[in-house]
Formats: sequence, C-alpha cells, structure tokens
Amino acid sequence: MNHSPGFLALVQDAQTRIQELSIDALRERLKANPSLVLLDVREESEWAAGHATQASHLGKGILERDLEVRYPDKSAEIVMYCGGGYRSALTCDAAQKMGYQNVRSLIGGYKGLVTAGWPMTH
Repeated sequence: MNHSPGFLALVQDAQTRIQELSIDALRERLKANPSLVLLDVREESEWAAGHATQASHLGKGILERDLEVRYPDKSAEIVMYCGGGYRSALTCDAAQKMGYQNVRSLIGGYKGLVTAGWPMTH
C-alpha cells in the first residue's frame, strides 16, 4: 500500500518516542510474561477477516476512548499490532501520552505474523 507523505511523517514522528518489537522478541516476551496483552488495533473488518489467536481487539478509532477502561493497569505489558506496523506506532504513542509505560508496536504487524506462521483465528 502506498501511504501519503503526511501519514508517513506522523508515523516517523511517533517512532522517535516508542519502542518497537520484532516477532521473535514477541515470542520471547510471551514466554516470560503469559499475561502480556497482544492488542490488534486494526479496523473491525480487518479483525473479522483474521487475527492472532491470543489477540484482543481495540480498534485505533476508539483506542484512546476505551484503553483505560479495558486495561486500567498502566504498567501492563501491551504489544500492539496493525496491518504492517504503522498504525500501531501511532496507537503506542497515544497510549504512552495517556500514561502507559510498557507498550510496544509490533514490527511488520499482521502481515509479519502471517508470514511467520503465527497461529491465526478467522
């Protein structure tokens, strides 16, 4: 997908403030912390078409509104993913601005998970 320059500039700005995590590092974090929240921030239609088996869903459009209700512990380990890693960079940045201290964006997002053979639900 070709992204607009303004969108890419927003993502690049967010990436200066967030931490990103590889799929291999996600596997290790899940072993070390089984309560880690894998959060799919894609649109409802994308979620319905398929998602990581252990993921929860909270779309980017409502994340800021519902994150604190769903995950009140601001020290919880949360790894967010979207289609390719751009929208999750933006949602991680927003979550950090809301006081979440342990959020990361998954490099490669859903596409990367599929390529890696991650267990999926459809």
